[in-house]
This record gives sequence, structure tokens and C-alpha cells, in this order.
Amino acid sequence: MAFWLDIADFALKALLIVIAIGAVALIVALTARGEREESSEIEVKSLDERYDADEAQLRRAVLDKKERKAFLKSLKARKKEAKPDKRLYVLRFKGDITASSVGRLGREIDTVLSVARPGLDEVVTRLDSPGGTVTGYGLAAAELRRFVSAKIPLTVCVDQVAASGGYMMACVADRILAAPFALVGSIGVIAQVPNVNRLLKKNDIDFEEITAGEFKRTVSVFGEITDAGREHFRAKLDSTHDAFKRFVLASRPKVDIEKLGNGDVWLASEAVALGLVDELSTADDYLFRARQNARLYEVTMHARQGRLRQWLVGAGASLGEAARAAIARFGASSIG
Repeated sequence: MAFWLDIADFALKALLIVIAIGAVALIVALTARGEREESSEIEVKSLDERYDADEAQLRRAVLDKKERKAFLKSLKARKKEAKPDKRLYVLRFKGDITASSVGRLGREIDTVLSVARPGLDEVVTRLDSPGGTVTGYGLAAAELRRFVSAKIPLTVCVDQVAASGGYMMACVADRILAAPFALVGSIGVIAQVPNVNRLLKKNDIDFEEITAGEFKRTVSVFGEITDAGREHFRAKLDSTHDAFKRFVLASRPKVDIEKLGNGDVWLASEAVALGLVDELSTADDYLFRARQNARLYEVTMHARQGRLRQWLVGAGASLGEAARAAIARFGASSIG
């Protein structure tokens, strides 16, 4: 009897896990749909107000009554002072393999370009990406280049990584700032294609792939890869690599692209001397200093959440907690 109870307990836990995974998949799909323009909205935050609020909160906590009174008086006087005319707009880009946030980035750029003043205002993009597809990051880099075309100074800040397609985006900027241990570079191209043709042959499984055109499908998962097909595919990779190197060189002409376009990565502290990075600085430090001479605004596009989406997010979180609890119980009972 105990055996069957254990089986039932395991089946219930497995069911909870499957339901949780399904709920998460549904939420991800709905979130992706939320990236569409008709179901999203632009949010603008004043970073100056955030800095002032944080400072005021800390000063209230550490100053005595007399000092607090003097600070509040100076704060009122500061608010009456004339604000800097320059405006600095802050964007964020967190990259994945497909650069899926490029649509959101484009909408944010549309918004900033509608109000930014050439030669006076500035844009800072906080970039974090290890790279991904050529098409996705090529588009993302082209979107950022719109600021250069509009003569709006663009600074890219890299706190952790801007490699491969991430560096393709970064090199468009007028200046690249990076934290000392951030990773940059990886000016190279890679393609990985699993091939199970020999496994199919070993098990007497036929696979037919019918194409029209000599180079329609030179490398596939199931078909046999010929030497001619492999060489054609490699030639395409080399061509893409050459285009990548020319793109970097056009934006950063002092870079020794033949030496650095080998797919390697460097710490930002090394990359300054190589010309891949202009200055060592975290994004937070740069913005903190910039607020002395500019008004700072963070521009972000958010997906609107309807009632169904909110309910699904809540349900997914609850199911996830139940699944984690079930896994914890199962793991404990198995060890015992």
C-alpha cells in the first residue's frame, strides 16, 4: 500500500510541475505579444527626483534636528535654482539570443527623437548583451545609429558584457564607457548545427529533403552534409564576419580590426588601450556625475497588463511555488 501511495504522491508532484511549466510558457507567450505597440505604453521617470528623494531620506535619518532644518531650507533653495538646459535621456537594453527587445528599443528611440535637440541633449544606453543572431543585433545597431544620424550624442555604458552582437550595438556610439571587469569584443561569427544523419542511417530511417536551387539548404539537421555544402556555409560565415569587421571599423577607425576581429573577448580595463572602449566608468557613476550639468530622464516602454494577464501571472507564481515545494519534498523523501 505504501508503494502505491508513493507512486500517487510522485504523480501529483509531476503534474504540478507540468502545470507550472505550461503556465510559465503561456505567460511568456502573452508577454511577447505585449511587446506590440498597441498594447504598450511609454513611461518617463525623472532620475533627478529619484536622486533628490534618496538623498533627503538618508539625510533625515542621519542629521540632527538643527541640521535637518538647514538641509530642508537648502533643498527648497536648490529647487528654485534654474535647471540646466541640457537633457539626458537614459535607455536600457538587456539582450538575449534573438535581440527580442529590439522592437521596444525602436519605440523608445522614436519617443526620444521626437523631443531631443541636436547638439544639446544626450542619450545614454545602458547595454548588457552577450550577442546573438546577426539579423536581430544588426537591426538593434541600426536603431541606435538613428541617434548618430540625427546628431544626438550617444553614449553606451556597459556594466557587465557587450560582446559579439552586443559590441556591434555599442560601437555605434560616440563614446563607450565600461566597468573595469566588463567583457567586450567577440568580433566573430559562429554557427552550430547538430546533424543526426548517421544516426538515421544506422537505424535504417530514410530522410528526403527536396530543394530547388543548388544552395537552398547546404547544411541541415537531418540531411547529409557534403564537403561542397560545408564550404559554401563556411564562405557565408566568412562573408558575415567581414561585414561585422567593416561595421566596427566604420565606427571606430582607430581599432586594429585585423588583430582584434578574431572573436576574442577582453576585460574593459584591457580594451581601453586597444581602442574598443573609451573610458572606464560604471553607468551609475557616469549618470551621478552627469546630473550636475543636465536633467536626467529614463525612458522605458512597458507592456500593459490586462486583467487576464495579471491573473495568469499570479496563477503562474502560485503554481511555481507549489512546484518548488513539491520538488523540495520529493528531494527530501528520496534522500531519506
